[in-house]
Amino acid sequence: METKKPIELLSAISIGLGGMIGAGIFSILGTAAEISGNAMYISFIIAGIVAFLSTYSYAKMGARYPSAGGPVEYLVKGFGDGIMSGGFNIVLWIGYVFVLALYAKAFGGYAITFLPENTSGFWSNILATAIIFIFTAINFIGARAVGRSELFIVSVKVGILLLFVSIGFFFIKPTLLSFSHGPQISNVFFGAGIVFVAYEGFGLITNAAEDMENPEKTLPRALYLSVIIVIIIYTAICLTVLGNLPLSGIVNAREYALAAAAKPFLGLIGFKIVAIAALFSTSSAINATLYGGTNVSYTIAKEGELPRIFERKIWGKSSEGLFITAGLVILFVNLFNLEGVALLGSASFLLIYAAVNLAHLRLYRETGANPYLIWVAIIGCFASLGVLVYYEMHNSPLTVAILATVVFLSFIAEGGYRKYSQRLLKTRTELKKKKN
Repeated sequence: METKKPIELLSAISIGLGGMIGAGIFSILGTAAEISGNAMYISFIIAGIVAFLSTYSYAKMGARYPSAGGPVEYLVKGFGDGIMSGGFNIVLWIGYVFVLALYAKAFGGYAITFLPENTSGFWSNILATAIIFIFTAINFIGARAVGRSELFIVSVKVGILLLFVSIGFFFIKPTLLSFSHGPQISNVFFGAGIVFVAYEGFGLITNAAEDMENPEKTLPRALYLSVIIVIIIYTAICLTVLGNLPLSGIVNAREYALAAAAKPFLGLIGFKIVAIAALFSTSSAINATLYGGTNVSYTIAKEGELPRIFERKIWGKSSEGLFITAGLVILFVNLFNLEGVALLGSASFLLIYAAVNLAHLRLYRETGANPYLIWVAIIGCFASLGVLVYYEMHNSPLTVAILATVVFLSFIAEGGYRKYSQRLLKTRTELKKKKN
């Protein structure tokens, strides 16, 4: 008798909502407002549309190749055993490093609001570094996040945000939403590129495909619904923030903008409640991403897609990937500001989604997909990446140089190690066939 698989539609949607809502919106709201002004919500909608276009490839490929490997599986399926798929796999791992750095900096920004007002901003980085150390220790000990706890965490995060929106809407000042002093149209698109990182978590749903009862139907529905729900929630949050706090106030409080926006209509208590919610959200996101990203890194290494350093044993555990990941996160936390790590995270995942779409273009006959829709998604990803790089070239060329270096070294590392080890890339499907 077959055991019923644990992931149903509601659980799958909660995975997507948990991956997108919370840490992303808490971390980049102030930065988005600084770039897009009171058209910030339009930037979130544009970024959401780009993400939604990519869900088509994830849905089609996930239904055809249900695998815990997610995008890793799709890249190897599409590009085969080569430097292309291996290099993008490394870019994916580095993308998780950037996202973790973003979440940690957001944690530090909200945590410092609980310290005396004259506390040096340097403490923000100290607190961000400390939270990475804490969750590295927790993950090393062997903590696990299970489906029910994730559903609870998502419910708390979404509940607090919906409460913030539902109360804040009654206090919106229409004049603050006026476009009389709106930003240039180009800045709206620049902002969309930055905030794309707030949607990167939808891909986590595909990693649960093997545990879905009917992935052919459940996976696509969960992907589409989760992104649509998040676009609506993000838009409502942006309107509430913009309608209750002058733009200058949002920018000045960029590291804890959501809490600052609650203060005009909920007072100091509201500020603290939202700040606590931010700490809760960023902490859970750090824990889940550190645990998940590290395991992805180790799994890829074990199956032949990253250097074997990730396979060595430390203290009897397979935790090298955990320590290397945490070390890199701490490095980026202390080297970059919030906007810098947001750009690096958004750019990395735009590259990955573009690569997955390109891989799908080579497989659309197998998946039964419409190639024109895939092309639209590819154009959307590269257009967003282009405006993001253009913006940052004029504001922080060093960040763009680091991004280019990371991508270049990812493929060089893959090529060099491949030549040295002669190892092959393997998909989850191939491994399961060998085991059977």
